[in-house]
Amino acid sequence: MSDPISILKLDPGHAFGVNGRMQKDTGNEAKIIDQYDFAYANLEKVDVILIPNFVDQEFLYSQREKIAAFLEEKKIVVYCGHLFREWLPGCGPFMPQLIRNYKDYEVFPTADSSIFQGVTTEDMTFKKGVAGFFARGYHHAPDDAEILLTFSNGKTVTYVDRTTTNGTILVHAGRDLLGYANENKSTDLIRPQLLSWLEAEVQSLKESTVQ
Repeated sequence: MSDPISILKLDPGHAFGVNGRMQKDTGNEAKIIDQYDFAYANLEKVDVILIPNFVDQEFLYSQREKIAAFLEEKKIVVYCGHLFREWLPGCGPFMPQLIRNYKDYEVFPTADSSIFQGVTTEDMTFKKGVAGFFARGYHHAPDDAEILLTFSNGKTVTYVDRTTTNGTILVHAGRDLLGYANENKSTDLIRPQLLSWLEAEVQSLKESTVQ
């Protein structure tokens, strides 16, 4: 049995943060630190950095070299949000989805998307009968990225990039994927399946380092 992976999660420290009234963290898989403490964090034993929406991207831009160095060590960065500063290698800026009617908010998993396996388009698209909470835009993914989730027009909502750096980058143009739990919908599958994916990806990167 492999050792548990080490996940470091940055907390924006406001109403939409981990302990804010608008969003709750639902488990203890990740070590949570204030976003600004990242500048001093020792990442030697960290396998995954998880960066949720509403973080201070101006601050992350000042930390872009530390993030790039972490990835060059064959580690993983997961970013959930709307990128507007170039602190994440290979990721283009967030673009809003063109909305003509609610169907433009519909998102579709690709065939190989283990993180979203069994998760229905309806459960992702609608929350209490309202569309658009899951994703309202997209990022331009690198040409050789693995696409996990798209809008009906093919724009990329979620992708994996294993070629821009030595590590793995998972980008999702929406809220924190670890926050999907206890909704009594198929979206409850996202959190455990993401954690399983991270464990497998960490192991794969470690094996490639040994080789």
